[in-house]
Amino acid sequence: MRLIKTALLCLLSLTFTLSINTYAAPKSELWEYWLQNDPKSKMVISHNPWNHFLSTYIETNSNSNTAVKGINTLKYASVTAADKQALKSYIATLTALPISQYNRNQQRAYWINLYNALTVDVVLDHYPVKSIMNIKLSGLFTRGPWKKELISVEQQSLSLNDIEHRILRPIWKDPRTHYAVNCASLGCPNLSTQAYTAENMEQQLEQAATAFINHPRGVEIKDGTLIVSSIYNWFKEDFGGDDTQVIKHLEQYAKEPLKHQLSKVQSIFDDQYNWQLNEAR
Repeated sequence: MRLIKTALLCLLSLTFTLSINTYAAPKSELWEYWLQNDPKSKMVISHNPWNHFLSTYIETNSNSNTAVKGINTLKYASVTAADKQALKSYIATLTALPISQYNRNQQRAYWINLYNALTVDVVLDHYPVKSIMNIKLSGLFTRGPWKKELISVEQQSLSLNDIEHRILRPIWKDPRTHYAVNCASLGCPNLSTQAYTAENMEQQLEQAATAFINHPRGVEIKDGTLIVSSIYNWFKEDFGGDDTQVIKHLEQYAKEPLKHQLSKVQSIFDDQYNWQLNEAR
């Protein structure tokens, strides 16, 4: 009996370890309901509360000499009760909007900001936590909070997965979406220091892509071999479907000497990802 218990414990431990170090990315599958929009709409959504939160609690670590240099971290431990409530109020305000009546540009900013605000809200609700992977909202053996229906918009229940993989990815078909949505991890592209808007969307997406690709957690060449973020493996179809197309995408945003190094490689050797919480220490 003791041997059986020991074997079960070892199996559970192995399952937990695999759940942290592996991730099966959902496919892009359109939810047709969210194709609704009004191209003539002039309505504008205010994201000022989210801007306030981001400007108050994000550290850019641009001058840091530590392992988080160039990675935006968030001061979860410092978020006041009032600002936690303000964040929840902002999310409630967004979910109450008839977003189908807005134009596409407003909708895109809406979904990106809602995704990021929801992710931070979930982490704060379970803080302290070492990794978002440890937040199991859909059962013991689930990984992270992404499958759980967290909100309702226009009487449609939505999870984080729904927003990213059934709305943002299939509607806009832009690989830069992966640089905009943040999963509260050190391996993820930066949580932006400002809210996305219809006006700053293109600039923000370009900056986010450039920042991530020129950081070692995004792209790194060691001894002539290319190591990339696991994002380019999980979502390879969004970046062209094969190593050649992924490398072409990286070259668009790479700065020297990385750009020159990329011109000399033809395949991806390995991928990596750090699921540790993007917490400011």
